[in-house]
Amino acid sequence: MTAQRARTGVPGSRRAQRVSGFGRSVRWTLGAFVVPVVVFAVVGYAYVHAKGGELAQIAVVPRQLVAIAVVCAVLLVVWLGVLVSTYLSTRPARPTTGQRIGGNLLTMALAVAITAPLATTGYYATVQAGTIRTIAGDPQSATVPTISGSGDNPWGGKRRVNLLLLGGDGGVGRTGIRTDSVILASMDTHTGRTVLFSLPRNLRDVPFPDGTELHDLYPDGFDLGTDPGESMLNAIYRNVPATNPDAIRGSDNEGADALKLGVSGALGISVDYYLLVNLQGFQQIVDAMGGITVNVNEKVPINGNTSAGIPPTGYIQPGPHKRLDGFKALWFTRGRYGSTDYKRMERQRCAINAIVDEADPAKLLLRYTKLASVGKKILRTDIPQDVLPAFVDTALKMKDQQLTSVVFQRSSDFDPNDPDYDVVHETVQRALRTAEKATTSGRRAPAKAATPHQRALVGARVAVRAATDALPSRSEARDLLAQRRQAREDARQAASDDAQDSLQATTAKDDCAYHPETGDESDDDGSDGADVSAAATLPARTD
Repeated sequence: MTAQRARTGVPGSRRAQRVSGFGRSVRWTLGAFVVPVVVFAVVGYAYVHAKGGELAQIAVVPRQLVAIAVVCAVLLVVWLGVLVSTYLSTRPARPTTGQRIGGNLLTMALAVAITAPLATTGYYATVQAGTIRTIAGDPQSATVPTISGSGDNPWGGKRRVNLLLLGGDGGVGRTGIRTDSVILASMDTHTGRTVLFSLPRNLRDVPFPDGTELHDLYPDGFDLGTDPGESMLNAIYRNVPATNPDAIRGSDNEGADALKLGVSGALGISVDYYLLVNLQGFQQIVDAMGGITVNVNEKVPINGNTSAGIPPTGYIQPGPHKRLDGFKALWFTRGRYGSTDYKRMERQRCAINAIVDEADPAKLLLRYTKLASVGKKILRTDIPQDVLPAFVDTALKMKDQQLTSVVFQRSSDFDPNDPDYDVVHETVQRALRTAEKATTSGRRAPAKAATPHQRALVGARVAVRAATDALPSRSEARDLLAQRRQAREDARQAASDDAQDSLQATTAKDDCAYHPETGDESDDDGSDGADVSAAATLPARTD
């Protein structure tokens, strides 16, 4: 009998047979789960190792996102089918109650482990595709450049891309909003090194580039000749389409295109794209991110209007590393009671820097659906969908670089009511050259170069030393005199350059560090938002 059992392999009892059959079922069921996981892990690792940089770019291509959602759905159905059929086909014909319960629980747990990541991935892919289509659907713009990049060169040889960041009150679909926040981000497409140029909202006589219809309409700069407040930089978005609806053709947002051309003329560089944020929605973005951390160097008012005699309802108190929720972050970027437009512009740049620092992929993934929902309501752009992957590539590089800022604020050399745009253009070019040198030398932050004044002094000292070391000949004396004259000319030029310290490029690390300030300064009107008449911010013009 024993030999017969050994030859046939039949267990000695029905109980042993059930145990053996159940163990086999468990092994096969686990295998139906583990083997695909291992295969996916190996394939995923190989893909990330080979083309990891393309993963983030896929996240902004709707058709690829939809394809991912479909693949996830198919995998989910097939995988669950294989898992369940494997368990049913391998379980004992007459399992015990414990085996039945244990087998069912194991299969359900494995099914959940399969469903959760695939369903979540498919859902996020669908949401992201809808978000991209809403924000950057199919924009019609008269001012976007033609980009013919591919593969490792997504910008097609374009060295810098310039994105205009706009903030205004009101829905992003409205044409009548005022853009009180105007910042141009000039990004190096190879390194991500970025320079921010902040323009005051009350900038006057904004020029439009030669060869454009707006330049023909406003040859001396934007000026409607009526209420001075309607001819400022922050009124271009609203007033150009209202007064000259046919000046820009082939655009679904004439106000944005007009403002892009105005900023291009003011700064002397092209403006490629824009991104408009509804400032009220900015609060929702920060809340969706879980808040931002900034240094508050002076108390920042919440609400209030100086000209109307309305005091703030509260303040954000000074302090280092202050964690702000959406409401306080909004007023950190808007508050102006008892302060100045230029300090507000500085805080806005620091808020941008804080958002960049806060953009941790893990955090964003956890809060993604909320961010996507908010983004659909408050963002508008003319960035084409096929350019978004290139922007993602540049943004990833930008996060590892130090932001540099140039603020055009009122000083002895810059008056927003009567600006010298030649000075503005030279300041912009100087900042870009400095950023380029820092990139070339591999430094994270640019070292402060010797000023022309310092170079002139060195030249003068060399010339004097040469004169005292030996008696010069007549020709040498003439050369020496010429050197001294050149040294004096360089010194005068240096003095002119040094007078423009307020227009020098600075880093976000320095601008946004904690350095408490004392004393109160008053802005032209001290109002807190764009709904206050802009005319009150301008003194009478004498020209």
